[in-house]
Amino acid sequence: MLVIYKEKEFYTNKDLALSIIGGRWKIALVWALLHNSPLRLNQFQKLFPDINQRTLIRQLRELEEDYIIKRTVYPVVPPKVEYQLTEIGLSLEPVVNSICQWGDEFHAFLEK
Repeated sequence: MLVIYKEKEFYTNKDLALSIIGGRWKIALVWALLHNSPLRLNQFQKLFPDINQRTLIRQLRELEEDYIIKRTVYPVVPPKVEYQLTEIGLSLEPVVNSICQWGDEFHAFLEK
């Protein structure tokens, strides 16, 4: 089965899913929004101090383009922007929780 999304071809739905949530920070960003929503850019930076602002903004924009998060801009000065999960983004909760649990188990395995 061939799936075309954003002018790219994916041979399975699994390939498509991995292209959406793949990325160094995307799972972590979704996890943060599952636990603290909505979040502003500076709140993400406090949660993940190792991510530079350019990468953070790029990852957030990609998640927004893929309908995983919603970006709300408030017409105030200075500009206020908040991010929250969409309905399809919220459906990632069991996936993200499973990945995080596996990460904990893998870390424990490595420490043995």
